[in-house]
Amino acid sequence: MSMFQQGAIPYLIVLGVIIAITLLFRLRAALIRQEMNPVIQIGNGQTIGRREEQDDYFSTATSSHGTIAVLADGISGLANGRLASTLAVTTFIREFTKLDNPKHMSLFFSRAASLANSEILQALRGSRGGTTLVAGVIVEDKLYWGAVGDSIITVFRNGEFIPINQKDIYESVLEARFLSGEITKDEALEHPQKKQLINYLGYENFQNIEIGREPFPLEKGDKVILCSDGVYDTLTEMELEQILFQNIAAHDAADQIIEAVESKQKANQDNATILILEKGW
Repeated sequence: MSMFQQGAIPYLIVLGVIIAITLLFRLRAALIRQEMNPVIQIGNGQTIGRREEQDDYFSTATSSHGTIAVLADGISGLANGRLASTLAVTTFIREFTKLDNPKHMSLFFSRAASLANSEILQALRGSRGGTTLVAGVIVEDKLYWGAVGDSIITVFRNGEFIPINQKDIYESVLEARFLSGEITKDEALEHPQKKQLINYLGYENFQNIEIGREPFPLEKGDKVILCSDGVYDTLTEMELEQILFQNIAAHDAADQIIEAVESKQKANQDNATILILEKGW
């Protein structure tokens, strides 16, 4: 061994130690990040039902800030439902990837909704179209959310559902009129337009998206559920509870829910989509 090689040995040892320490720090940082943002189990299921076209669209994404799930139900009664739902979801996912601070979550929801509404209207060029949308973001042990239309986001905890958003349908207006004494209870319950949407994306008079004032605190075992009306109009809460209460993976639960929807064999079965997010603890 030459003198040059002998002299290089201490430097190689030091270099090796530095590399080892660097790797250990990176591993420790990765473990800390994993503890702060554990892996989110994501399950999804969808059926076209008896419709000619699948107007539901959904997507999920994970960044350093958290995990987002977005579901949009294109309005079947209007043309271009698929176009509207696809644009809405892709806009939300795109804007989420740009988010630089989870503290700006409320601004993210309002900005994404405004952009989605504008992009849908521009794409429609005067044609009719629109979509509902629900979006949930899990950051550590908190759920941030936004919703417009009649798709729902709910949390399944200890065998029961905790509703998160309000549905933007005429039924809410009728309920307010009943409480103020303007109409009777029967008039409110039997109104033929009670399920009609009063706010959605792709609407020139779009008002705003409902946003949680404070993030919803999640607990161990919680399942965050996003679904279109094709699910909750077909299955009862009890039927959903029986599936979700099982100790099975999120994707298996989603598959079982869609199978249960299809087994009803409803003549007018709407598109049905469900997303399940379950945080690892």
